[in-house]
Amino acid sequence: MKGRKIVIIPTYNEKENIRDIISAVLELPEGFEVLVIDDGSPDGTAELVKDLQLNFAGRLHLIERKGKLGLGTAYLEGFAYALDKGYDYIFEMDADFSHDPKDLSRLYAMAANKGFDMVIGSRYVSGVNVVNWPMGRVLMSFFASKYVQLITGIPIKDTTAGFICYHRRVLEHINLDKIKFIGYAFQIEMKFTAWKLGFKIVEIPIIFTDRTRGTSKMSKHIFREAIFGVVYMKLKSIFFGYKPVNQT
Repeated sequence: MKGRKIVIIPTYNEKENIRDIISAVLELPEGFEVLVIDDGSPDGTAELVKDLQLNFAGRLHLIERKGKLGLGTAYLEGFAYALDKGYDYIFEMDADFSHDPKDLSRLYAMAANKGFDMVIGSRYVSGVNVVNWPMGRVLMSFFASKYVQLITGIPIKDTTAGFICYHRRVLEHINLDKIKFIGYAFQIEMKFTAWKLGFKIVEIPIIFTDRTRGTSKMSKHIFREAIFGVVYMKLKSIFFGYKPVNQT
């Protein structure tokens, strides 16, 4: 094993999926750990995680928060936890099986064996690999990434992807206190910042399958934040700039 690995899974009302997703991740041969960040799920998601902790002592961690505070803030809290506890590889993934847990192994291999700082599980790097989404949502997501590329120049095809492996050095060099957005724009802002800092980023193709259990958390507010947030990021980069990290 080439370093400690933790998978951050934000949850809100995921009782239908949480047991299975945790078990699927922890049964992988690479020895991943899991950190669930639950935003006060009224359906008892956190209680199910606590029950599972008895079976996965030391490998399953839980942060409980009071109320829905946003995806971005959940990941930022998870990043702080992972850095403080000394993890080397920090992953983002959804709780609803839209990301195949087995693909964690592929993301990890690209970071640990190929030396990439950020590995993105991409829906669009080899065509459009999305299953069970309505065509309208596929088009919205696909062209949102095209819009981000057009405005920012970022060479990433799936800029809103939420299935990612970070090497800890990326999170150590990003000023996480200055990350502004909390929805899909959070995912764009993290990738844009890592790119501007000069980190090695790669996309690998995955098949994204829409949830079959539970309820989607997508909203019009999240989409609007992404649209206008991209312009903010571009203007910020023009006026304030980014100093690339010396990785020698």
